[in-house]
Amino acid sequence: MAVSNNITACLNFLALICTIPVVATGLWFASKQGAECARLARWPVAILGGLLLLVALAGFVGAYWNRQGLLAAYLFAMAALITLLLALLVFAFAVTHGSGAYDVPGRAYREYRLEGFSGWMRGYVAGDPRRWEGIRACLAASDTCKKLTMETAFFIAPEQFYQSDLSPLQSGCCKPATACGDA
Repeated sequence: MAVSNNITACLNFLALICTIPVVATGLWFASKQGAECARLARWPVAILGGLLLLVALAGFVGAYWNRQGLLAAYLFAMAALITLLLALLVFAFAVTHGSGAYDVPGRAYREYRLEGFSGWMRGYVAGDPRRWEGIRACLAASDTCKKLTMETAFFIAPEQFYQSDLSPLQSGCCKPATACGDA
């Protein structure tokens, strides 16, 4: 077996081992039927892990036993997966471009509006009222506000609230005249 085939076989064997946790995570997400927060990641993670597993297996078998057909299929499949992941990366950057933040006079924090985000993001979040309720339920179920309580454990008077440099999550969890996390 040629040196390049040995290197390709070793790299694909490592990739094969690394895809096992990805597939397991996807199947674990798929088994969590009640978790609304993981709904979007259920099958895409399992499918992506399965595709990576098959591509790595084809690359390993093709390189180890010098099967030219499998190596050619491996190269085309890997090119397609890389192109798909690059397209997903560009889409993610385009969708999340812009923060929606604007300065509020007399306040140390910034306000956030949906109009500052991409059109796709606005349509996705605001297009279906149930979707926003699902996002809100995920934040509430994640104990984010309780974790923020441990980081910023103080009673917020209205003056403190308006002059505090809070993150968007902190300002959503903390309200004037309440303890953070109790809102």
